[in-house]
Amino acid sequence: MNLPCDHQPSLYADSSKLPKALPDNGRIAIIAPAGPAQLDTLTAIKWFEARGYLCRIYPGVTEAEGYLAGSDARRLADLHAAFAATDVDAIICLRGGYGSMRLLEGLDYALLRSNPKPLVGYSDITALHNAIARHAGFVTFHGAMLKSELLANKQEPSVSSLFEQLSGRLKSGDSFQHPARYPLSTIVSGAASGRLMGGNLAMLCATLCTSAELNCRDGILFIEDVNEPLYRIDRLLTQLRLAGRFDGLRGVLVGDFAGLKVEALRPLLQATFEPLQIPVLAGWRSGHCDPNLTLPLGAQVHLDADQHCLRLQQDLFAQ
Repeated sequence: MNLPCDHQPSLYADSSKLPKALPDNGRIAIIAPAGPAQLDTLTAIKWFEARGYLCRIYPGVTEAEGYLAGSDARRLADLHAAFAATDVDAIICLRGGYGSMRLLEGLDYALLRSNPKPLVGYSDITALHNAIARHAGFVTFHGAMLKSELLANKQEPSVSSLFEQLSGRLKSGDSFQHPARYPLSTIVSGAASGRLMGGNLAMLCATLCTSAELNCRDGILFIEDVNEPLYRIDRLLTQLRLAGRFDGLRGVLVGDFAGLKVEALRPLLQATFEPLQIPVLAGWRSGHCDPNLTLPLGAQVHLDADQHCLRLQQDLFAQ
């Protein structure tokens, strides 16, 4: 079902556009594309230095305009500057909140395509992940942000999973390690391969008919959310289904839905995805949770719902 508002064509993680891995002593840019947060910049710099990295904090990180981290122009300029800087190796967002989709109209995809770099964030940053995957064509990372996780002493492997992936230590054929203390649940049996895509469920719906619109064809959909009761999750999933966003979908990885246990979600997930005859694995600790595991959006993966396994099927970085 190809709806009129489906923005085609899209690149969707062209493997020829792999960025370079974060090197030892590499420089990490901190930007704030969404909401504001008070930050002790010296503490942030020392946190990265203690782990062998340099840190550059862009101006919008220390600004605030109501619920936004500075003006749209400031936040967009910081994002473009971080991608354009030849001495920046990776980009981590300050926090989520709201504001990323306000930047979509101004994104310079030619600049991004010419300077592919790992971008890290989640929640509201979903708008940027999907826009970049569709129109710049490189993998980005749904993972720990500076204020929410890195400086908040979240449980491992929140930090280690992030830097394992950014450094390129996770290779094609490797499985993503999930903490045994958080059991996974098979919702629909089966296995499938495809591009990992998605993110925050509410944002996936909010960006329908925009340049960051979700395209699940031949993909493995990842979803997570916070502070959404069951009936609203039903409404969000139904909206995506009615919009044709599940056409061609190959599998589903269900992340954390803060406040809702997997068993509470099971009937809704089965009703939504069993008719599609695709595998569904739930309980993955990614999203608004502790720990918060990193996932490479746009990368080719293999999902086995019966074996509770997610495996990477491509290298994430240029060799």
